[in-house]
Amino acid sequence: MYIKQVIIEGFKSYREQIATEPFSSKVNCVVGANGSGKTNFFHAIRFVLSDLFQNLRSEDRHALLHEGAGHQVLSAFVEIVFDNSDNRIPVDKEEVRLRRTIGLKKDEYFLDGKHITKTEVMNLLESAGFSRSNPYYVVQQGKIASLTLMKDSERLDLLKEIGGTRVYEERRRESLKIMQETGNKRKQIIQVVQYLDERLKELDEEKEELRKYQQLDKQRKSLEYTIYDKELHDARQKLGEVEEARTKVSETSTRMYNSVLEAHEKSKDLDKTYKDLTKDVQGLNKEKESTDKQRSEAIQKRTQLELDDKDLREKMSVNIKAKEDAAKQLEILQREIQDSTEELHKITPLYDEKVIEEKEISKGIMEREKQLSILYQKQGRATQFSSKAARDKWLQKEIDDLERVRSSNMVQEKKLQDEIHQLNAEVKERDIYIDSRKKEIELLQSLISQSRDGFNDYKAQRDKLQDERKSLWGKESELSAEIDKLKTEVVKAEKSLDHATPGDIRRGLNSVRRICREFEIHGVFGPIFELLDCDEKFFTAVEVTAGNSLFHVVVETDEVSTQIIRHLNALKGGRVTFIPLNRVKAPHVAYPQSSDVIPLLKKLKFSPNYTPAFAQVFARTVICRDLDVATRVARTDGLDCITLEGDQVSKKGGMTGGFYDYRRSKLKFMNIIRQNTKSINMKEDELEKVRFKLQEIDQKITELVTEQQKIDAKQAHDRSELEQLKQDILNANKQKESIYKALQKKEKLLADVRTQIEQLKASMAMKQAEMGTDLIDHLTPEEKDLLSRLNPEITDLKDQLITCRTDRIEIETRKAELETNLTTNLVRRKLELEAIISSAETDIWSGEAELKRQELKEAKLLVEDLTQRLKRVSENIDERTKQLRKIKDEKNKLKSLEDNYERTLQDEAKELEQLLSKRNLLLAKQEDYSKKIRELGPLSSDAFDTYKRKSIKELHKMLHKCNEQLQQFSHVNKKALDQYINFTEQREELQKRQAELDAGDEKIRELISVLDQRKDESIERTFKGVARHFREVFSELVQGGHGFLVMMKKKDGDHGDDDHDEDGPREADMEGRVEKYIGVKVKVSFTGQGETQSMKQLSGGQKTVVALTLIFAIQRCDPAPFYLFDEIDAALDPQYRTAVGNMIRRLADMANTQFITTTFRPELVKVADKIYGVTHKNRVSHVNVVSKEDALDFIEHDQSHNTD
Repeated sequence: MYIKQVIIEGFKSYREQIATEPFSSKVNCVVGANGSGKTNFFHAIRFVLSDLFQNLRSEDRHALLHEGAGHQVLSAFVEIVFDNSDNRIPVDKEEVRLRRTIGLKKDEYFLDGKHITKTEVMNLLESAGFSRSNPYYVVQQGKIASLTLMKDSERLDLLKEIGGTRVYEERRRESLKIMQETGNKRKQIIQVVQYLDERLKELDEEKEELRKYQQLDKQRKSLEYTIYDKELHDARQKLGEVEEARTKVSETSTRMYNSVLEAHEKSKDLDKTYKDLTKDVQGLNKEKESTDKQRSEAIQKRTQLELDDKDLREKMSVNIKAKEDAAKQLEILQREIQDSTEELHKITPLYDEKVIEEKEISKGIMEREKQLSILYQKQGRATQFSSKAARDKWLQKEIDDLERVRSSNMVQEKKLQDEIHQLNAEVKERDIYIDSRKKEIELLQSLISQSRDGFNDYKAQRDKLQDERKSLWGKESELSAEIDKLKTEVVKAEKSLDHATPGDIRRGLNSVRRICREFEIHGVFGPIFELLDCDEKFFTAVEVTAGNSLFHVVVETDEVSTQIIRHLNALKGGRVTFIPLNRVKAPHVAYPQSSDVIPLLKKLKFSPNYTPAFAQVFARTVICRDLDVATRVARTDGLDCITLEGDQVSKKGGMTGGFYDYRRSKLKFMNIIRQNTKSINMKEDELEKVRFKLQEIDQKITELVTEQQKIDAKQAHDRSELEQLKQDILNANKQKESIYKALQKKEKLLADVRTQIEQLKASMAMKQAEMGTDLIDHLTPEEKDLLSRLNPEITDLKDQLITCRTDRIEIETRKAELETNLTTNLVRRKLELEAIISSAETDIWSGEAELKRQELKEAKLLVEDLTQRLKRVSENIDERTKQLRKIKDEKNKLKSLEDNYERTLQDEAKELEQLLSKRNLLLAKQEDYSKKIRELGPLSSDAFDTYKRKSIKELHKMLHKCNEQLQQFSHVNKKALDQYINFTEQREELQKRQAELDAGDEKIRELISVLDQRKDESIERTFKGVARHFREVFSELVQGGHGFLVMMKKKDGDHGDDDHDEDGPREADMEGRVEKYIGVKVKVSFTGQGETQSMKQLSGGQKTVVALTLIFAIQRCDPAPFYLFDEIDAALDPQYRTAVGNMIRRLADMANTQFITTTFRPELVKVADKIYGVTHKNRVSHVNVVSKEDALDFIEHDQSHNTD
């Protein structure tokens, strides 16, 4: 082990950080000018290693800090790097760094960067070989000079220090102090014993008179004792009665208090029940209002359906009756139509005959008038025309005119024929159109019937779905109410859990949840109480066992907990303890095999992943049947035990327990939260399914309603088309009738046109026949005869025509009446009646009536259901109202009980106060008599029963007599016997104590003798070692010389000595003992010849050699790993400097010892392995490695400069 490197910053003259190059493990030399900082460099090393700079005041610390230009240095440090390849320092490293940092208010040590105490540093250095009793591994400036000036006694003290006799001296001083205190106590004891002996002689003379007095006093005490005892017994008896009365009152009060507590708890339960019932009543009232509203709507709907059904029934009844009436009317109408038709059929031929007859008559009249006109024209033509040609020309013109008219009539005839043909075609078209419309009507009626059936099917499906939806609505409402109730219980349990959790822990847990949520931290599983589950009977045992560990948060790794703690500290969010699963291990515990003992961990339910955390908290605890079993298991198996009631017995023997309020159980609240949360989740899932099903049903109902609306719209459209088709048929029939009328008119016009054509043809024939005949002015006889016949015939025919026309008009009027009646009234009425009979409204109304009846039936069932439901709700409300009234009555009873308790409590308090006052009086009386009995002192055995049978009165008389007799002995020392006994006991005790002190004094003297012997042995052993090494070193340093140390004993002090004047004999110590050794004398000879010389006889250089010899001898006795020498060769002659250098070189090579020296001489530089130069500039020191040549040049220059 050796110093490898020194790093300094801010220490004295070393302002900036300097780090020396690695030191040699053997000889190192430091050179530099005076004031450059060599000594400060050595002080820096001693600052870390020695006691020189311990217990520094503020000004001392300030003196060690660098003072110079620039910024003030507030702290400094010195760090020494040791090579520890030999493991001399008990640290498992090859390189050890020891640093000491100092400031105005701090002084700290660091080992390899870790803070350690000063005591640990000193212990570490001692274990490495640095002895506190031998500080000569560091030799600073002036130490050599002080050794040269040492007296013999001081050299002896030095050897004592090196030999470690300080411990013996301290223990010897302590022993002497104890022995002195013991001597003082013995003197005091002897004085007291002498006083006691004198006093006992005086008391012995007073004993006889005292004995008579004591007999009377004994009688007095016996009497007083008996009196006091009787009074005490009476007081105790009365006190017992008072206590019994107080106990009864207390028991009554306790019973009433318990009753009131039970009543209070019951009142709380009743309040809760009252609130629940009130809430139920409110809910039932709402349900009642809703049900009543639904019932009103259902009744309204039922009434509306009843009215609609009644209207439909009336409509159907009216329709059926109308059909029946129409059938009857149709039958009558058909007969009437038949009669009218038959009459029309009869009249029509007659009418036709009359028309023909009228036509024939008109035709005959026209022909005759035409003949008559022709005859008249012929008769007057002779006068009219001048010639036959003129006549023929006129006739031809008339014929042409007639031809044109005939042609026009022919065209009109053709046109009328075409129109008649067209009208016949239109009649056929109308018949075809009517037939097609009738078929369409049949098809539409079939479709309407199918649509009605489809509508009824959809309605049945919708009604079924609506019933299912109503059921689901009820279930949804029930689930929502249950979820709200469970959530309320969860909130209440959470509040109770918060109240049961310490405030800072509660804030901490909330902060952890918020931090994990905000910063998305994973690997946090939650507190223990949230992760475990167990049977309810183990709640108390688990909570008492875990304590605040219930709130410890289980995390995956310690990195997660560190991250959360960092955020938690930043937020100041409370207190949390973490259990990282990667750091904890489940302890292995051997459980006893007994039916009375159950491991608590086995009764807990938790995830296997959390086993280490739960094992850490619960593995060492077992549940025991009772406290006896728990005590036995804790003592024999070393386990913590707990009962189900929460009574604990620790493995160390401690027992705790008492009342545990289960109502504030944190696990109970957590269990409520967990179970209710689970129920909420299940019911919310169920509610979600119900709502999803409701959504599906709503969708299906909407689809069915849409289909119904489509069917309804299609039915309306089909009915509209049906009515339109019927209207089309009616319109077609009307058109057909109008066509028939037009056809008749056309046929009549055609007949008239044809008649005109025939007449025109006859006129043309007559004119053509007249052409070419002779123009005469008279008629032929035949023509005359025809002329005479024509006028009467015309007259007769006109009369016939009038008669025929009158008949024809009558017949025509009747025929027109019949036809008008048939076409306008009877046929139209027949069509109307047939339409009524064949109307589909009955079927439609029948379907609607069936639907209405079904709806009415459902509405009635709904009304009945709602009525029953309303009845049940009302009954529930009445029942809960009764319960509320009952609860109010019970609460009033409980309130009256509490009031009675308050009144009773006041009465009992007064009674107890009276009893307490009486008890206090009796206790005072009891205490007074007990005190008097105690004051009587010790009594003889017969004193307790001698006067026991006497009454109080007799006892008082006897006591009075005894007191009178005792007055005769008033001058007697009443305490003589007691004092005699007391003094005798004290004397014996003091004599015993004196013997103990004598024995202790002897032991202490033996201890001092042993300590003196061991001290002398240590001094002799150290002296022999140092003396031997002194001879060896001196002979090495001084060639041919020799030297040795002489131990001076007490007897040597009487002979003349060179140092006698200085040292003189040692003073006696506090015991009077004279030290065996009084000094160490140095005897040397530098020539090896002649007598030896003492220190006074030597020169300054020789004294330095002797001092160095002593130092090297001490170091050889207690070698150190390295040595620090500060200018030890300053006062040496050259040959001795060379000898010292060679010795250092030899020790470094042979003993592997490191030397760090400072010097102004070349001899040490020449033997050095590594040389360091200290320079000083601007009040700042620096250390650098220099070559041997540069160092020697510097020394030579420095010596020449000093010589100049």
